[in-house]
Amino acid sequence: MNYYNSIIDTIGNTPLVKLNKVTKGIRGTILAKVEYFNPGNSVKDRIAIRMIEDAEARGVLKPGGTIIEGTSGNTGMGLALAAIGKGYKCIFTMADKQSQEKIDILRAVGAEVVVCPTNVAPDDPRSYYSVAKKLNRDIPNSLYPNQYDNPANTAAHYETTGPEIWRDTDGKITHFAAGVGTGGTICGTSKFLKEQNPNVVSIGLDTYGSVFKKYKETGIFDEGEIYPYLTEGIGEDILPQNVDFSVIDHFVKVTDKDAAIMARRLSREEGLFVGWSCGTAVHGALEWAKENITDDDVLVILLPDHGTRYLAKIYNDTWMKDHGFLEDRAFKTARDIIHHKNGSTTNRQSQLTTIGTAVSVSQAIQVLNRHSISQIPVTDENGHIVGSLTDSTVLNRLIEDPTVKDHPVSEVMDKPFKFVGLDNTIDALSSLIDRDNKALLVRDEKEQVHIITQADLLAAMTN
Repeated sequence: MNYYNSIIDTIGNTPLVKLNKVTKGIRGTILAKVEYFNPGNSVKDRIAIRMIEDAEARGVLKPGGTIIEGTSGNTGMGLALAAIGKGYKCIFTMADKQSQEKIDILRAVGAEVVVCPTNVAPDDPRSYYSVAKKLNRDIPNSLYPNQYDNPANTAAHYETTGPEIWRDTDGKITHFAAGVGTGGTICGTSKFLKEQNPNVVSIGLDTYGSVFKKYKETGIFDEGEIYPYLTEGIGEDILPQNVDFSVIDHFVKVTDKDAAIMARRLSREEGLFVGWSCGTAVHGALEWAKENITDDDVLVILLPDHGTRYLAKIYNDTWMKDHGFLEDRAFKTARDIIHHKNGSTTNRQSQLTTIGTAVSVSQAIQVLNRHSISQIPVTDENGHIVGSLTDSTVLNRLIEDPTVKDHPVSEVMDKPFKFVGLDNTIDALSSLIDRDNKALLVRDEKEQVHIITQADLLAAMTN
């Protein structure tokens, strides 16, 4: 008889599937590592069992214990399956941006789910990171695996995912691409592949609103890069210890919209019913491949999860239209506003007007008047946006003390304007502009920064 002793024994050995239609016009052999063939329908099954068995071996998880983790859903599912097989309880914390399907699935397999707000700092006591840590402190005989910093995360992929890809490509893989969230998948896999062949190129896929790409390229952790985005299970506003930037050669950023559309294309054109971040991985990898691979190259793209967890979002036409992701969209987006302001041709794109921190207030007033603007970002000597200045702030300070006009802008500036995503809709943008935040900033695909003001929003609403 041929059978497995438990469901967790079926983890791994997922197939490579050739992509044929979405790769039109791209050279080389493009293969997808389809991780929804794991029993929990995601790549996270691999790390779940590895983290639990590592904790058991170290004696920090004992029979009857409770597993507590902050998750976007997939790691929770893997941990829940492993817990069922091994007799543990589970409590998971999740950000409220995660799909209802993910929450329902975790509850269906017996886990307790605590939903936490998305738009709070990682160290805020309400964040799903902080809540998980507190539960771990309060509950005896509990384990907080902490997939972000747990080395077992990377080790799981070094020991399984990498060897599988090397074996199934007969060592012919030349490029590997995967999304970067906790970092374990791409770093563990890339480390193994590069040990077999140092010339294997690793491509990390990131999302707008995440810190990874800029940190890799500049070594700067820029909080200005952090803003809300919709794609689940990818990107971070922290630097997990599992992200080893030395084994990731390139980063490519992908918008929420492009990721959602590619996920739907994979379903309709390739028969691969995959999750949202799978669209990120494929869109970004193919964009990079257009200019960088040859006929002899073999590119493997890891697809982390299944589409059933996104039925109410990217696979729902109404949701897609309401978020401006389909052509007959109901709402305009930041992208539309920038396009309208700058025109459709590159040579008409406007340069963002900024002032330096050392500029005097009187000089700043001249700049505001010369450009007929009411607000302006303030930059430091390296060109990083560190603050903002508005005409109302300047007026109030001058009324209080006329000598302020000779002071540097750094002494009177307000906090920087918030960054938003290109695909944020007008209703979302409007909710972010208030008396304390007079404008918004958006970075386009070419890394150029644009400003969106109240006047821009009014114009978009009435056109």
